[in-house]
Amino acid sequence: MWQPDGWDVRARIGVLTPHGDVGPESELQAMAPEGVRVHATRVPFGGIRSGGQMDPTIPLAPVQAFVEPPDIDEATALLAAAPLGAIGIGFTSSAYVIGADGERKVVERLMEHSAGIPVVSTCAAAVAGLRTLNVQRLALFNPPWFDAELDRLGAGYFTSLDLDVVVTDPASCRAISGASARPTCSRGLLPTHPTAPKPSSSVATASARSA
Repeated sequence: MWQPDGWDVRARIGVLTPHGDVGPESELQAMAPEGVRVHATRVPFGGIRSGGQMDPTIPLAPVQAFVEPPDIDEATALLAAAPLGAIGIGFTSSAYVIGADGERKVVERLMEHSAGIPVVSTCAAAVAGLRTLNVQRLALFNPPWFDAELDRLGAGYFTSLDLDVVVTDPASCRAISGASARPTCSRGLLPTHPTAPKPSSSVATASARSA
């Protein structure tokens, strides 16, 4: 009996992911519609060690360094040699640190190495989606490995683009026995916050899972 071998696809998407993190390509593939395949390349990230081990919170210096040349530029060029429809940066926190303008400049720089393949960043894509839905107020939940300063920078990213961040909090996560020491967020679950607004057409909840 014939079985699909993965070659017959509608689209292929590339993702630039921290070298020890399997989350971005795993979650993107899980969310992808039938016929879409996700292909990752690794980018060195100083906040993660062999086996995916990392400190309880990630320091800001390696977060910013992740999107600085030359490593991510070279990884983009290698990934762009494949027949892809788009390349995504599978890393949210760097945009928090460098801000919306810095994120835009990173995308423009990587486009110089992508052989014409569009490059997409996480936060800019989120903002584009929120504006398409006419969302103006945002409840923002970050992973527990984001410290208070990174949470603050994340809220600042969105408020700088005229979005009203009404709540910002770390997501509730738990460790899974036998898995990586890094906590794993429960899929589809967000913590209850006493001041969180009730869902409405003008309020969105965002979760920044990617490191």
